[in-house]
Amino acid sequence: MTVQHECCAGLDVHQRTVVVCVRRQRGAEVTYSHQTFGTTTRDLCGLGDWLVAQSCTHAVIEATGVYWKPVWYVLEERLTLVLAYAAAVRQLKGRKTDASDAQWLADLLAHGLIQPSFVPPAPIRELRDLTRTRQQLVREVAQHTLRIQKILDDASLKLTTVLTDVLGVSGRAVIRALIAGERDPARLADCVHPRVRAGRAALEAAFDGRCTSHHAFLLQLHLDQVEALDAAIARLEAHIGTHVAPFRATLDLLTTLPGVKDTVSRVLLAEIGPDVSRFASAGHLLSWAHFCPRRDESAGRRRSTRVLPGHTWLKTTLIQAAWAAVKRRDTYLHAQFVRLRARRGPKKAIVAVAASMLVAVYYMLKNGVPYHDLGADYFTRRDRDRRAQYLLRQLQTLGYEAQLRDVA
Repeated sequence: MTVQHECCAGLDVHQRTVVVCVRRQRGAEVTYSHQTFGTTTRDLCGLGDWLVAQSCTHAVIEATGVYWKPVWYVLEERLTLVLAYAAAVRQLKGRKTDASDAQWLADLLAHGLIQPSFVPPAPIRELRDLTRTRQQLVREVAQHTLRIQKILDDASLKLTTVLTDVLGVSGRAVIRALIAGERDPARLADCVHPRVRAGRAALEAAFDGRCTSHHAFLLQLHLDQVEALDAAIARLEAHIGTHVAPFRATLDLLTTLPGVKDTVSRVLLAEIGPDVSRFASAGHLLSWAHFCPRRDESAGRRRSTRVLPGHTWLKTTLIQAAWAAVKRRDTYLHAQFVRLRARRGPKKAIVAVAASMLVAVYYMLKNGVPYHDLGADYFTRRDRDRRAQYLLRQLQTLGYEAQLRDVA
């Protein structure tokens, strides 16, 4: 087997220690040097000095939680680093030690058997931290909203039946009145905005409950948490807006895609980066984002084609954007969704639409061009004859005779 790196290192990273194995080959002779370092910044700088003194040019780090990140940040300016996916470099079961794991990684790297994972540059890493933190805070707001709804149902207050958003303007006004001690359904109904569709009688019936001081205390507790989270999200979005200023042209390009606005475009930029040249094709990007169906065959029989789990940050955002995109009926994405929904169901159809959006993002970033929609009649134009025969059979089923003739 061809040796690509004569001197390289494998790093087995843990919370407190880093076990290093330097593999050096001269002709047919292979030697290994093992060393253990701590994970403090001073120890990691010493690790870098030792690798440079060993004339090591390449090193591989196994992606273990977040422990690999400090090691990467210290060594990335001094060596050519490769981040290895743990499941892809797993050693055979048997005698397993930290030293043998590091040696195994060094052997794989020396022969070029490791597919490197994508590690974005520092500005994109920082943006990724910001966008992921925002998504986490939004999820926490949703959790507190569900708890507020549970408390209201326990108090026999049916706000969800008359208000679309419990934490909207009207919902918060009613909740604050309940916290202040108001129990009269008529006065609670006065807190509702006039544009709410529910009638006065329905509002008073929904607000006629048994809210106690215990319920009011819990409502106050969760509402305070929601307001604090809303303030944190607002601060975070302002900071993200400052951080993405150098990438404004890329964001403007992404927002030409249906269903993609400021929030989604920032997530796409943070997860993929502005440079897609590291992905050999759009198919490689789909596979990296886990939008490809798995290949599970045995004895010529396909057992499963489910999409692999993983990359929840990008996948969930794209699927949400896909649901927004298919609402526009004059687009290719809507036509694709309707076409697939009839055969595979809405869930698989929306995943396919999200995958198509990711393919469009790849070519938009690669070529620097805005999104060009293929049109809602794309599939009809592509399958013109087949569509005509289908409509002809439909007419025959209804008892009509018809002939097809091209119109000049």
